[in-house]
Amino acid sequence: MAIADDALARLAHETVDHRFKGLPPDAEGLTVGALTAQRRSLFTGGFTTPVLALSTEALDHNLALMERWSAEHGLAFAPHGKTSMAPRLFERQLAHGAWGITAAVPAQVRVYRAFGVRRIFLANQVVDAAALRWLARELAADPDFRVVTYVDSVRGVELMDAALRDAGAGRPLDVVVELGALGGRTGVRTEADATQVADAVAAAETLRLVGVAGYEAEIPGADETLVRAWLHRLTGLAIGFDAAGRFAGVEEIVVSAGGSAWFDTVAEVFGELPSLSAPVLKLLRSGAYVTHDDGQYRRKTPFVRRPDEGTLLPAFRLWAQCVSRPEPGRAYLNAGKRDAPYDLDLPEVQTIRSARDGSLRPARAMTITGLADQHAFVSLPADDPLEVGDWVGLGVSHPCTTFDKWQLIPVAEADGTVTDYLRTFF
Repeated sequence: MAIADDALARLAHETVDHRFKGLPPDAEGLTVGALTAQRRSLFTGGFTTPVLALSTEALDHNLALMERWSAEHGLAFAPHGKTSMAPRLFERQLAHGAWGITAAVPAQVRVYRAFGVRRIFLANQVVDAAALRWLARELAADPDFRVVTYVDSVRGVELMDAALRDAGAGRPLDVVVELGALGGRTGVRTEADATQVADAVAAAETLRLVGVAGYEAEIPGADETLVRAWLHRLTGLAIGFDAAGRFAGVEEIVVSAGGSAWFDTVAEVFGELPSLSAPVLKLLRSGAYVTHDDGQYRRKTPFVRRPDEGTLLPAFRLWAQCVSRPEPGRAYLNAGKRDAPYDLDLPEVQTIRSARDGSLRPARAMTITGLADQHAFVSLPADDPLEVGDWVGLGVSHPCTTFDKWQLIPVAEADGTVTDYLRTFF
């Protein structure tokens, strides 16, 4: 499922200018392609701080690992594109065997379609009539386009059906009943509710029921026991729907779950599914794996529990500079809330690059204690040699709120050579 080459090629023709923070001021007016060809150094090539960079080696490793892991566990993979909203990463994910790309809202689907993505899992119930009319037009215009979206209420089904009928939809829109959890996020709470929604879909000529899905990480107090029990409810729902003939005529039955914290348990429970009346597409939707992080997912990734199956590598490094050492034990960096995520964990100080000679050293007992809009507050030993002007490499937590702060992100090799730039579309 290749992405559109012409759309990607146009990204290389975009002009570098004031819109893209951190990039070299003397690159103003160059195209992204021309700047890429220069293979500048992140540290000596004119980049300004703060600047977010991605590791070439870590990206390569993570993409290959999840491709292998998914295949070994019999799972199809539709990584969540909201994590990066970067078409160049979508291209690489698809090249590494992804079935398609997951979206959360129709606006993201529009980005994916602009870059030619033909299989999209829309993990939300869409009740916006304008968005549904657009989806109907996309389906009519491209017979190879497939989108699967959630339904979780009879009212939602009614609104979807009305909008699609108004649009004169041709082929029906594929939907899956979303199973939620009491006190959690969206999704039906009971099997009886799921049956009512499925009945409403069956009565709507514009919709076709193709499976069941949900998101296990939103179970309140989620642990392995609760997640496993919920997954058994999900697969049980698919088995029950199939036995009742609700999937009659579909080419494949979709059963989907899996964020970035419990995909090992998803694989185990999905592996227990018996044969159904049609082949089962066991679809995993983890998105954060591609860059991993130095916080939330470092703690929660299933590879912590199963290190024999692999290790994801953090790909982000936010480089800031020390701009003030006003008193012993305190330093201030020129990166803050506008540059780094802070919704889960504050960034952590990892590496110091000397402004005097370019030497690198590991950070020693340095802690970021707070962020302002454009500053990070650092506590450090009074005798630490950190100087004003030194570059400070930060690890960050939560990819989803890192990418959306940066529109054009350098991708650098271990020695700092920038080999690519990722354009994001938030």
